[in-house]
Formats: sequence, C-alpha cells, structure tokens
Amino acid sequence: MPYVNIKVTREGGPDGTGPTPEEKAQLIKGVTDLLQDVLNKSPATTFVVIDEVSLDDWGISGQSVRKIRAAQN
Repeated sequence: MPYVNIKVTREGGPDGTGPTPEEKAQLIKGVTDLLQDVLNKSPATTFVVIDEVSLDDWGISGQSVRKIRAAQN
C-alpha cells in the first residue's frame, strides 16, 4: 500500500496559484503508473497526496522561497 506525498510551492500554474487540476491529475497518474511498473504495486491501493505550500512557508538556505524568487527577478 504505497503512500506518496508530493509537496509543491504555489508559484506555478495560473496566477501563481500552484499546479492546475490537470497537472495534479498527471502527477497522480504518473506516480501511480510508475509504482505499478517498477514495483508491481496495485493502483487500487496506491495513495498520492499533493500538498501545496505557500512561498512564505517553504525555506531554503535560511530564506523563504518568496524572498529568493524576488531576489532573482
């Protein structure tokens, strides 16, 4: 019974809101298919959860992603 947790920031997609519903569906199907192909896991018992994280709630090297992205522009 695989459980996969995907965490992404809310900077992609339309208006910086994160992945679109279509992109999320692709991620869920792709991960499920990969686990079936590589580990022979049943899609019926494969759980995929996508968590969207605010740019202010994700940090790298002591700074929020929002601050890092702002410095890059």
